[in-house]
This record gives sequence, C-alpha cells and structure tokens, in this order.
Amino acid sequence: MLDKIKLFAPATVANVSCGFDVLGFCLDTVGDEMVVHKTQEKGIRITKIEGSELPLEVEKNVAGVSALAMYNALQPDCGFEIEIYKKIKPGSGIGSSSASAAGSVFGINALLGYPLNKSELTKYAIKGEALASQCEHADNIAPTIFGGFTLVRSVAPVDILQLPTPEELYATIIHPQIEIKTSEARAILPKTVALDGAITQWSNVGSLVHALHTSDYDLLNKALKDVIVEPHRKQLIPHFDAVRTAALSAGALGCGISGSGPSIFMLSKGKSTAENVEKAIADCYQDTSIPFNTFVSKINTQGIKVI
Repeated sequence: MLDKIKLFAPATVANVSCGFDVLGFCLDTVGDEMVVHKTQEKGIRITKIEGSELPLEVEKNVAGVSALAMYNALQPDCGFEIEIYKKIKPGSGIGSSSASAAGSVFGINALLGYPLNKSELTKYAIKGEALASQCEHADNIAPTIFGGFTLVRSVAPVDILQLPTPEELYATIIHPQIEIKTSEARAILPKTVALDGAITQWSNVGSLVHALHTSDYDLLNKALKDVIVEPHRKQLIPHFDAVRTAALSAGALGCGISGSGPSIFMLSKGKSTAENVEKAIADCYQDTSIPFNTFVSKINTQGIKVI
C-alpha cells in the first residue's frame, strides 16, 4: 500500500445561478495540488503550504479540520502529513476552501485503501468547509469529489445526486482581483423571500436539471437565472452587469456569480463560443482599474484525482 500520494483538487463553481447551496460543477483548468504522507506517528499535521498565507495549525485550516474529523472517526493505526500547494486563490469564489477540504480526506482515504465512498468523504470534507463559511454546505465540495454537475439533496444525511454534463458545454471564468469572504456574502442575504420569487427560482432549478439530462442548450439559457441571491450579491462585484451584458452578447448561454464571488462564470455551447465570451468580458474589464484574470474550461467530469 502507498505511503505517499499526490493529487489534483479542482476548482468548482457553486450555486450555478438558480441553485443556491445545492448546485455546482467542476472545472478542469485550475486546481490545487496536495501531497499526503502516511506516518508512523499518529495524528494529523500540515507541514507545508505554498501559494497562500494560510495557517499550519490543523484546527485553523480547512484541510486540517476535515482530515481530523475523518481521522477521529476511523482511528487508523498511523498518522498523516499534508502539504498544500495553493493554485486557487482564497476568497476567489471558485472553491478554494473546498478543494483543500476535499483533498485532505481524499488523500487519506486513498492511503488507507479507499475504505470510504464519495458520499462519506463529502460528509467529512463539509466539516472543513464550514470553518471558512460558518455553515455546513456541499455545493462546492460535491463537484470536487464527484466531478461534473452535482445536486446536493441533503447534507444531513449527505445525499448527492450526480447530473449529466452535455458534451459541448464549456465554462468561462473571470476573476476580478478583489476578495469576498463567503461568510460576509452570506450575511447580506435576506432571511425570507417573496413567494413569487421562490416559485421562479425552483422552476429554474427544475428546468436546469432537465436541460442537463437532455442536453437542451436553449433550456439552459432560460434556466440560468437567479432572482433571489444574485440581486443582493452582485453589488459586491464591480461591473457585474456590464460583464453579463458582454458575455450574453458574445453568445454565452448564461452568466452568474460563482459561489459567493467575486468570480463570475459563463456557460457556453462549444469551446470557440466560450473563447469569444472570454475575449468579450476581458475587453469589458480592461477599462476598469481592477486587475483580473480569465480562463476557459471544459467541465471536469472526473473531479479530484491522483497525479
């Protein structure tokens, strides 16, 4: 059995416009790398972090918290050391904390011979994610672990549904170089919503799920709308409306906030359209004083993987 494993923990997009806290999908272009070592000395230790100023203390790091929750449940006769090479900027809105949380439990599970299934891994990874967002949710964790599109039916108990990915679907991402903390983005949301808004929202969620099952790109275009969360959160993202207008004009099926932001995602049919969208939104942001980066990604249907 292996004593060391290196893995790629991909970035993800959560909410997918209408699916607040329940929908997400996995990206292929950007992700963290992690190395997990099995040790004779018992316990969990984080020995190295590169790419971001994050705490090495296990109880203060999302990767450590998720690993410790799993470790305490399994009680293995060994310990583990974790190295984290951050390629996903914390606070970027594309699942930085979930990549770390999922990566640690995935690596430990692999070194123990895969005793846990993906749902069980999700249960422990959520514990780490909660450290970053102050609540347990799995809309980033699930696509990281399962790959593709996922729907979180429940987190207590964990129940994840894998959804199909239309073959020609591509994502375009723009990341304005500002930071929005998940906990702060959740704090500005209303506690209650109007019934007509709720009806529109769950109609869009149902339509989006059906569109994924049937590869109906026209229906995807109609369903990728958020009438509940986005109107509040978009005020945190400079030039959001201008980006959306540019993206849709360039052929995007839909545009929305990735997770809590500031990253913005677009879905398109075909790589060439996704690249045209990337150019359009870059041109839009060039006129601002805010640094940014963009990328195009096919939907990653594998999720986290050994490298």
